[in-house]
Amino acid sequence: MKNTSAVMDSSDIQRTSIAVIGGGLVGSLNACFLAKRNFQVDVYESREDIRMAEFARGRSINLALSYRGRQALKAIGLEDQIVSQGIPMRARMIHSLSGKKSAIPYGTKSQYILSISRENLNKDLLTAVEKYPNAKVHFGHQLLKCRPETGVITLLGPDKVPKDIACDLILGCDGAYSTVRTHLVKKPRFDYSQQYIPHGYMELTIPPQNGDFAMEPNYLHIWPRDTFMMIALPNMNKSFTCTLFMPFEEFEKLLTSRDVLDFFQKYFPDSLHLIGKEALAQDFFRLPAQPMISVKCSSFHFNSHCVLMGDAAHALVPFFGQGMNAGFEDCLVFDELMDKFNNDFSMCLPEFSKFRIPDDHAISDLSMYNYIEMRSHVNSRWFIFQKNIERCLHTLMPSTFIPLYTMVTFSRIRYHEAMLRWQWQKKVINTALFFFGTLVALSTTYLLTGPTFRSSLGCLRRSWNLVTYFQNIGRISL
Repeated sequence: MKNTSAVMDSSDIQRTSIAVIGGGLVGSLNACFLAKRNFQVDVYESREDIRMAEFARGRSINLALSYRGRQALKAIGLEDQIVSQGIPMRARMIHSLSGKKSAIPYGTKSQYILSISRENLNKDLLTAVEKYPNAKVHFGHQLLKCRPETGVITLLGPDKVPKDIACDLILGCDGAYSTVRTHLVKKPRFDYSQQYIPHGYMELTIPPQNGDFAMEPNYLHIWPRDTFMMIALPNMNKSFTCTLFMPFEEFEKLLTSRDVLDFFQKYFPDSLHLIGKEALAQDFFRLPAQPMISVKCSSFHFNSHCVLMGDAAHALVPFFGQGMNAGFEDCLVFDELMDKFNNDFSMCLPEFSKFRIPDDHAISDLSMYNYIEMRSHVNSRWFIFQKNIERCLHTLMPSTFIPLYTMVTFSRIRYHEAMLRWQWQKKVINTALFFFGTLVALSTTYLLTGPTFRSSLGCLRRSWNLVTYFQNIGRISL
């Protein structure tokens, strides 16, 4: 790096150049943070400008914005703007197979998550980047090579001529299939693993009905069905974005429109009229089911020239609603470390890896767990009973006992600390329930074998003996 001294004047910082690879959510947010520090920031995005495109390629799953993500947006002055475009969701609305609906609150009455459009959020962040005179977004630029040892990248732009660009820091924010990460994988002692889960996802739409929402808008609607499920998030245009999660072999069994309609009639009957039979038959075959991947790696940096953030460092399955929030918190943590180490990349990058790897691995594991919970447990009486116990204990001891979802979604408690605390709390609850059950059993046994019961048994025994005595006398007199 050109200058990593603890104290930098404004001209030194201005000459420090940063290349952000990827203009998605995390890349554009990171560019804002770094541009605020007066670095020269260049964002390279392989896609065209989504603000100009007639159709935006890529994922369109609605996002659930929660506390961690909001804190990152607040730090760059965008929280109020983004929140105004979201719809509060205060609870899960569970749709049983019988058609019965039941709500499970996320937290207290004041706690909620926000349904946010991925596309609109990305557009707003790109616009925010371009407001900084020292930041520029280059669309249609594909990363061909990355040399993290020297801070040199090779890009292929719209002119189709490869160009080498030198920079002080390469910031890999290019998603789950990161090109930057593929170059780091080749380095010694860089650990990497990926896992495709056996389930895919497909997006459908519930349109507005009579100009209004077809269902209650302030809920995340869930149709849990053991091995698969469907969720629906509200949109500002009063439609719902539905996502069907299901094993790929189940998708492959649905070959015709009739197969699809029969399937929904059997498993999601109350959603069929909301989506519409004709629309469902068309939309289901518009695109194939998409895969979901979980990525872990370590470390997140290489020397003082390259660092990974967001899905490039830790792609998550979407079942805890923390993919974007964890990526945004990456940006916030990095910004906090830049304050701590006075913009010294050689100190900041290793500390970022050390700090974030345990947390991002933890939320990856929790996201996997939450899929099992969402599709299989939310309908069970035992699950609802446990949630009620958690809420009761949290009300009685708010600083001592905090439900896992509250720690993850409504606080900045570190992910790995939240997981450890949750595991401890589960042991406490299970131990308490065991002792309570044992106490009930012992109390019942005592009641059945105590003095009162023995006295009653004695009376019955004496009465029976008296009856038997008279019966015997009767036999003798005969």
